[in-house]
Amino acid sequence: MRSRYLLDLKLAGVPALTCDVCVLGAGTAGLSAALAAAERGASVIVLAKGRADESNSSEAQGGVAVALAPGDSPEAHARDTIEAGAGLCEAGAVDVLVREGPARVQELLDWGAAFDTDAGGALAFTEEGAHGRPRIVHAAGDATGREISRVLGARAAAEPRITILERHFAVDLLHADGRAWGALAVGPDAPAGRGAFVRVRAGATVLATGGLGRVYRETTNPAVATGDGVAMAFRAGAVASDMEFVQFHPTTLYLAGAPRFLVSEAVRGEGAHLLDAKGRRFMTEIDPRAELAPRDVVSQAIQRELHRTGAACVYLDLSPLDAARVRARFPTIANILAQFGLDLARDRIPVRPAAHYAMGGVRTDLAGATSVRALWACGECASTGVHGANRLASNSLLEALVFGRRAGEAAAAHARAEGRGRFPLDRIERGVEARSVPLDLADVRRSLTALMWRAAGVFREGESLAAAEEHLAFWQGYVYRGATESSKAFELQNMLAVAQLVVRGARLRAESRGAHQRLDHPDAAGEARHTVLTRANFENDGRT
Repeated sequence: MRSRYLLDLKLAGVPALTCDVCVLGAGTAGLSAALAAAERGASVIVLAKGRADESNSSEAQGGVAVALAPGDSPEAHARDTIEAGAGLCEAGAVDVLVREGPARVQELLDWGAAFDTDAGGALAFTEEGAHGRPRIVHAAGDATGREISRVLGARAAAEPRITILERHFAVDLLHADGRAWGALAVGPDAPAGRGAFVRVRAGATVLATGGLGRVYRETTNPAVATGDGVAMAFRAGAVASDMEFVQFHPTTLYLAGAPRFLVSEAVRGEGAHLLDAKGRRFMTEIDPRAELAPRDVVSQAIQRELHRTGAACVYLDLSPLDAARVRARFPTIANILAQFGLDLARDRIPVRPAAHYAMGGVRTDLAGATSVRALWACGECASTGVHGANRLASNSLLEALVFGRRAGEAAAAHARAEGRGRFPLDRIERGVEARSVPLDLADVRRSLTALMWRAAGVFREGESLAAAEEHLAFWQGYVYRGATESSKAFELQNMLAVAQLVVRGARLRAESRGAHQRLDHPDAAGEARHTVLTRANFENDGRT
């Protein structure tokens, strides 16, 4: 992980675009940042790795947690968030989230978001795990992310200051002298060779690249979630924090041949029970909140149950609930399950945990600023401290809205105050010798995801983490020297890099806290502390 770039390239011949603010990522956080920057007069280029609507945001089912219901309050929302975070939430970040969240949701309503309402026309709220009351707003039952993406996408498309470039894979941040200067990207359907690249020179750059779930064999994340933003920021000198905290969603569909489709937290919020293979409801024996305990508690309980019984899965049971209401409340889930011959309202649905969300990421302040000048981060790739050791259900979209706007505002202000400056780079270099190595990238990727699931999954222990780190470093060494200059090769190198950060963080945290559970250190170690990794201390102890 010593190199600062993924390739050697003279920049003079690479086509260049210029803007005030370059945003990497077109999910909720990225579009929120782009809109906020444009509102302040900045010209914005958004680089979307895939389609503009292809992100974790667009696939979010449950909803947005926000203190808008009668009798609810930001203080109550903050208490639930902090309790779920297992002692590691930053109080200032949580305060920003819960106090600015209602305005961000109201903004979506003003822009035409069609959130579900009750018979009287008021917003409908549902309950999810670890919330003290119903405070989750949702759209089309279980398609909230899709609706938010639609609204933000339409508004961004109508904004003349925003240009969205789809299928532009950001390879690296252009950086020098401790500052970000924009990004280098590979465009879509380009011929092989150097003509595929484009560089974006910007006065400020915002990372909103999403999560890293695809480094795990079992994951709810879309194909684009490979940790690119964290990897490229770390190469550029940014600080990474709390990378070991990966949330495993308790209930993903487990059928041979079927994708690991998320069965929303809201299903349990409506009253679904978790049953073992013999039909026994086991969560009541583990936590007084039963199925509505925090996600880390439920995922760990399921994993222990699978280990105890040798079963491949447990089951979600909605049969005691009204069938018509179930199908109306969760139409997307019901339709997908029907394709596999399952009736959500009547059948027991086979589920097990899968990697879902990264609490850690690029360390930022409350405006999204990173340790690299002119670089901001927001959304899942950022570590604001708002989620602590375990994210409260449905706080992710709210975080993307709140901190995406903050990052966009700050980036626009920086670009306006300092301009683009004199671009200092004429070439970028890997700093290692390239070799002709026969590589099966798909095989390395399969090996990586299997290793991460075994060694850094729901339960971890020191010996297997140490072995995993050795494997990852070895694989990265020869992939880095021999990989071709293709998006798939760049993506694999990012996956290997971010996997090393997760494993290193998990090794350093010799305790069990929230989503990080060490079998060889089953108790919390006392005062909660953040794990901080930099390029300088990566070979040493990153605990601060």
